[in-house]
Amino acid sequence: MRDFKNVKKVVVKVGTSTVTYPTGKLNLSRLEKLARVLSDIKNEGRDVVLVTSGAVASGLGRLGLTKNHKTTQEKQALAAIGQGILMQIYEKLFGEYGVVVAQVLLTKDVVDEEKKMLNVKNTFEYLFKYDAIPIVNENDVVAIEELEFGDNDTLSAYVATIIDADLLIILSDIDGLYSCDPRIDKSAKLIKEVFEIDSYIESIAGGAGTVNSTGGMQTKIEAAKIAMQHGIPMVIANGENPSVVKEILEGKEIGTLFVNKNTVSR
Repeated sequence: MRDFKNVKKVVVKVGTSTVTYPTGKLNLSRLEKLARVLSDIKNEGRDVVLVTSGAVASGLGRLGLTKNHKTTQEKQALAAIGQGILMQIYEKLFGEYGVVVAQVLLTKDVVDEEKKMLNVKNTFEYLFKYDAIPIVNENDVVAIEELEFGDNDTLSAYVATIIDADLLIILSDIDGLYSCDPRIDKSAKLIKEVFEIDSYIESIAGGAGTVNSTGGMQTKIEAAKIAMQHGIPMVIANGENPSVVKEILEGKEIGTLFVNKNTVSR
């Protein structure tokens, strides 16, 4: 079930809670480990896409603000400040391992319009030919409600479908999907495999994530729906130690695997 040794294209999504401290400032130690792990996976001959959150939180941190501003205008301004900081750090860290990175900012119209989606798909393919790692985020600065993915969990699932990925890995601040909220109920049990998104799975998804994030388990379930509909396995795992990505690709039983049983093994 978890035979990922032949995975060629992998999308890795990291949430705000993974790439930043609660202060909103970047967790440089964790980002360095992430860059090292993804570079090593790239060196194995796999195509890697990193979908990253953290632009708004980075903007908050740079300005010394402590609360998450909610208006669209505030979030767009913070993203404009933070996105540059985020890419500057990624460029430096991946550069230490000789890996070229490319910034890709998307709005939802790329998946709603066939011509735009084809153009984005071709761009990804050329980036792979150039041996680069695309670093993807939502284009918060220009996105309006009609053009928003809304969260990077959903964005990562759409990116996985665009590039026809073999695996989507979502790193969060929780080990996977639990039978109930483990932060509240100590009897909560990790669900290791999900073969269908039914009413029970949706009911245990819970609410929002940490203070600076936009998602939670509910958005990850929505991402799983998209991935499973396209025959792409998805794993939710704890991103505290980015080495978990390599362990997942080695087939270790980590986190929660979402896979459509009716889909032919990829």
